[in-house]
Amino acid sequence: MLHVAIQMDPIERIDIDGDSTFALALEAQSRGHKLTYYGPRDLSFRDGKVTAVVRDLSVRAVKGDHFTLGEPHKLDLATTDVVLMRQDPPFDMAYITATHVLENLPTTTLVVNDPASVRNAPEKIFVTQFEGLMPPTLITSDRREIDLFRADHKDIIVKPLYGNGGAGVFRVRPDDENLGSLLEMFTQFYREPVIVQRYVPEVRKGDKRIILVDGEFAGAINRVPAAGEARSNMHVGGRPEATTLTEREKHICATIGPELKRRGLIFTGIDVIGDYLTEINVTSPTGIHEVKRFGGPDIAKLIWDAIERRKK
Repeated sequence: MLHVAIQMDPIERIDIDGDSTFALALEAQSRGHKLTYYGPRDLSFRDGKVTAVVRDLSVRAVKGDHFTLGEPHKLDLATTDVVLMRQDPPFDMAYITATHVLENLPTTTLVVNDPASVRNAPEKIFVTQFEGLMPPTLITSDRREIDLFRADHKDIIVKPLYGNGGAGVFRVRPDDENLGSLLEMFTQFYREPVIVQRYVPEVRKGDKRIILVDGEFAGAINRVPAAGEARSNMHVGGRPEATTLTEREKHICATIGPELKRRGLIFTGIDVIGDYLTEINVTSPTGIHEVKRFGGPDIAKLIWDAIERRKK
């Protein structure tokens, strides 16, 4: 039996039919592992010790009655076997601070995903380390560079560098006159540079979410954007459908997989549009339920198999 602490957002708000953390908790419980639950704000570091105010957790696949929590108590996380770092982005200073705190845990406690690797692999920047896999891309705050990039590629996508869930993603066509206003708005809301990419028209056929477990392909789902929408995220109307991997996608997985494994990124979700890798999601990947729903493997089982191998 492993003692598993789950660092996540409020459990009462999750959709049990779509939340990957809930699937992981159910699988861990079915294997006889002990579960405790806490939120990122319950985490503390004092005199070399990482502690959290936790509650014992039991889960069940019953809508509206999917969990039971015990009484809150303070726990030294070094006494746990596994910590699942599963709170959702934004990848801001609070998130980064949590990775620094968890990095102080001894090696006897396995943090999934590895906090230092999560911190050093921002989802839209990490892709740049793999030459030839991503579409033409610019990361900058310089309006002149953006204008030059647009002149080269005409049809572009502009999005926040540390955004998530499709928020703030804009397609700017060659005749669109709103780029200046858009960049002014981004400057007001974000201090970081923006990321600009050539629009990949194959997105109309879908944005494929591919899940890798410990660097190995585990399953995939295609997400087709709704009519009139440039984003394929399911919470903005994207339609999931069954899929298989192309030769190019197999090449992408084979290229990045060994590095993901080396970095301790056990559960990752990559996004592929056409022939291009656009993101490597390492903070709180999703897609477990959708893959299983369309006849794919039970990825929660594969993840726990990988965790248990590492613990042995």
